[in-house]
Formats: sequence, structure tokens, C-alpha cells
Amino acid sequence: MTSPKLLATLLASASILAAPFSAAQVPAGYPAAYAKTVEAAKKEGRLVIYATTDTKIAGSLLKDFKAMYPDIKVEYNDMNSTEMYSRFISEAAAGGSSADLLWNSGMDLQMKLVAEGFALPYKSPEAAAIPAWANYQDMAFGTTFEPAVIVYNKRLVPAGDVPASHAALLALLKAKPDKYKDKVTTYDIEKSGVGFLLTTHDSMENKQFWDLAAAMGKAGVRVQSSNGTMMERISSGEQLIGYNILGSYVHARAKQDTSLGYAVPSDYVLVLSRVMSINKTARNPNAAKLWLDYTLSKRGQTIIANDAQLFSIRADVLGEATAAGLVRLHGARLKPIPVHPSILASMEQSKRLAFIKRWKEATGKK
Repeated sequence: MTSPKLLATLLASASILAAPFSAAQVPAGYPAAYAKTVEAAKKEGRLVIYATTDTKIAGSLLKDFKAMYPDIKVEYNDMNSTEMYSRFISEAAAGGSSADLLWNSGMDLQMKLVAEGFALPYKSPEAAAIPAWANYQDMAFGTTFEPAVIVYNKRLVPAGDVPASHAALLALLKAKPDKYKDKVTTYDIEKSGVGFLLTTHDSMENKQFWDLAAAMGKAGVRVQSSNGTMMERISSGEQLIGYNILGSYVHARAKQDTSLGYAVPSDYVLVLSRVMSINKTARNPNAAKLWLDYTLSKRGQTIIANDAQLFSIRADVLGEATAAGLVRLHGARLKPIPVHPSILASMEQSKRLAFIKRWKEATGKK
């Protein structure tokens, strides 16, 4: 028979051994009550994510999250921004299963879902670590800081032709129309949500935007719906210059592909941030909260910068693929697109159709 004194000693020892494990489940600096969110997420045991970030790029995040929370099975579905929006809306209308959390590079499409009442308000313990413009009413959170850049083929574009700014690209296409005929590529803004977002914001920032669109049209601009396709064609030499391509993708690929170079425009730089929201009717809301907090945490953001190379949005994460690094190099030229319903103005149906029509007319893509 175990004595009361020995039993007390054994219980105390068990408590000491269990304490580090429990503490490890609650990140440092989080309120103690967060343990309840962790336990609830463990009981849910599952998390369904719809994302525009390629599974391969998100792999390091998924692996590290699994190491932190091994009891949660993550189902990660990647798709383009337009497909994500349509799928989510269709599933919501049908009352069927859908994502617990959305992670969308199509900022305007994600904000449209938020404006339509699909987002769960959540006060993340990490919210204070991101810029105010990247948090809309604790329902939509910017997670990255990705510049739109001008990409070029380093083998085939002479150093003197590399356009260092939007104005320089316009001047180049006017000065050498024959050399760059059929050699320029950019987004198909009718098919790409990211392309539409960047192009409409370009038109607001650049007084010569429509002149540039016309110059690209005279150059026989080729349009694509993905960054990957544009980079492949620039690398092969089929195209020579890519306009408004996400710098995160180019930065990572250029390390392995010596044919690819890119210029961060010297006049202004549009910056996109992948927006994350929790579904208001999520089946696994607590698991979704853990993922959101993890992605915004310094630990998650360090992986975003150094492994995923999507450019961390936190100012306290260091490295070349970070907001801090970009601010140091480009300062006030950076123009982040805010996580705010104001970006929906161009999405109003009549305005969207009118913009696409004018773009097609200017670029000859009727």
C-alpha cells in the first residue's frame, strides 16, 4: 500500500514532468487561457485550408505546424484566387463542407468574402506584431510583404535595357519596339485575381499607366494567368521581360535559375500581402486559430522569410526576404495594398468590366 507521503511525492513528480509538455503547447507570451484553444483544437483534430500558396512553398510551414501540434491533421488545398472564391461561395450556398481557413493572394477577392460576412472575428495574440494596414477589424490579416517587380532574361536583355522603373519600361518599349516585339509578358487580368488587383492599383499610382499599356500592346504583349508560366517563358527566352510579377516567386527561383533577373522599380513598388481569414462557420475554428496565430508568429514568419521566401510582414524578422529588408532598401517607394474594403471599389461589376475592356483595347487583347 502506498503511503500518503509517497503518493504526494509521486503526484508532484508527475506534475513537474507534465508541465513542460503543456507549456510547450502554449507559445511564449500568450495568455494562459490559450491552453483552452489548444485543447479544443486537439479535440477537433483537423484543419481544412484553402490557399493560393503552392503546397510545395507552404511545405515548411505545414511541417513545422505539425511538429507543434501533432494531433491536428491539416488538409491543405492550393488553387488560384478566382477558383478559391468560386469554390468557397458555391459550398457556402449549398451548405456543404468547406474550408476552415482561407489564405488568399487575391486580396480583393478575400476582402469581398469578408465584406459579405463570411469571416470570423478573432483577436489574435500576434495581431500587434503586424502593421495596422494589414489587419481589418480582426477578420482579415495580411501575412506577407511581396513586391511586384519587373523580371528579365539576364542572358538576352543587355544591362542597358534593363528597365529600372515603370517609366523606363515605357521608354524602352517606345525606343525598341522591334527588338521586344512579342517578348513582353504580364498577367491575364480577366483570369487572374492577383493580376487584376495589381493592374488596377498600378493605374492609380502611375500617371503614364495607359501609355504603358498601349506600348505593351504595340509590343504584342503575351498574357498569362500564373507567375510560374511567365517565369518559365522568360527563362527560356520565349519572352524577355515580365511586368508586375510577384517578387517572392522570382526571388526564390532566381537563386537556382541563372537566366532570371529582376528589378524592383525605383519610382514606386506595389506590395501585395496574402490575406488570411477564418471561416465564420468553420467546423474546426480552434485549429484555424492556431494556424493563423502560428503564421503571424515570429516563428512562422521566420519560416515564411527563409524557407517559403514569401517575404515576412513582421518588422522584427530579419533577412533579405522580409519587409524590414525591403524598407531598408526602398523606403517610401513601397506602396502596400491595404487589407481593407476600400480595395473593392474596382471590383464593382460595371467598373471591373469597364476596366478590363479598356485594358484589352489598350493592349490589343480583344
